[in-house]
Amino acid sequence: MLIKANMAMTWPAWLPRRRIMIMAVAVVGLLSAGGIFLAYQIRSSQPALYTYEVLQQYPHDSRAYCQGLVYADGELLEGTGQYGRSELRRVRLETGEVLQSIALAPEYFGEGIAVYQDRIYQLTWRENVCFVYDKRTLTPTGRTFRYSGEGWGLTTDGKWLIMSDGTSVLRFLDPDTFRVVRRVAVTENGRRVRNLNELEFVKGLIYANVWKEDYLVQIDPHNGRVVGRIDLRGLRPGGLSIDSEEVLNGIAYDQENDRLLVTGKNWPRLYHIRLVPANR
Repeated sequence: MLIKANMAMTWPAWLPRRRIMIMAVAVVGLLSAGGIFLAYQIRSSQPALYTYEVLQQYPHDSRAYCQGLVYADGELLEGTGQYGRSELRRVRLETGEVLQSIALAPEYFGEGIAVYQDRIYQLTWRENVCFVYDKRTLTPTGRTFRYSGEGWGLTTDGKWLIMSDGTSVLRFLDPDTFRVVRRVAVTENGRRVRNLNELEFVKGLIYANVWKEDYLVQIDPHNGRVVGRIDLRGLRPGGLSIDSEEVLNGIAYDQENDRLLVTGKNWPRLYHIRLVPANR
C-alpha cells in the first residue's frame, strides 16, 4: 500500500508541471468553446415561427375533399379524394366554380397532385398508382406509374417530383420514370416529423401540411430540416366538426403574384394568406 501511494505521488520527471497546467487550461477552454458552439447550433437550428394574416377569401366547394392543390399558369387545379368521389379539377379561383373535372374510377382514392411541364400527376392513396394527365385538356395520357407504400402529397422543385407517404420521409422522383433518386428524412429539432401530407414548393422550400394539425412546416429540401413553422390556428371555418376529417389540407403558390393559398378538406373557403413573424 505504501509503495503504491508513493508511486501515485511521484511526478514524472520528463513532464514539467507548467506544461501540464497549460494543457489543462487549453482542454478546459476547448470544452467551454465547444459547449458555446453547441448551444449556438441548437439555438440557430430552431425553426422560425409565423402566424398569418388573411388577405382574401374565396369560395371553395365544400364537397371537395381536398388532397392536392396547385396554382399554375393563372389557374387553380385541385385533386380530391374519397372512394367513388375522387376527381381532378380545374377551378376558377375567384368563384370556386368547377370549370372542368375528370373522375377517377371508384376503386381509386385520389391524393396529391403536381404539375410538371405539360403534365399533371395525381397520386392514389393505397392503390400504388400515379395517373398522368395532359395539363391543357385534363385528359389521361394513358401513362401510369407504380410506387411502393401509400401516396399522400406531391409537388415539384422544377427538376424532380417530391412525394410524401404519411411518414417522415420525402421521396425525390424522376418525372419520366418515377424512379426514386433520393430520400430525405424530415426533422424538427432533431426529431422526425411524421404524417407529412399535402406539399408545395415555395421559394426554394417545401411547405407541408401535417395531417390533423393546424400548422404548416417549411422544409429545407437539401437536408430535410424544418426551418419554419406556420401556425394557422383560427383559420378553420366555423361549423366544421373538430373531430372530423375536415382538416387543414391544401397549399398552392401563385408564383407570378406571390400569393400563398390554403384550404382544407370539405372547407367552404379558400384563403390567400400572408406570413407574419410570430415575434413581431
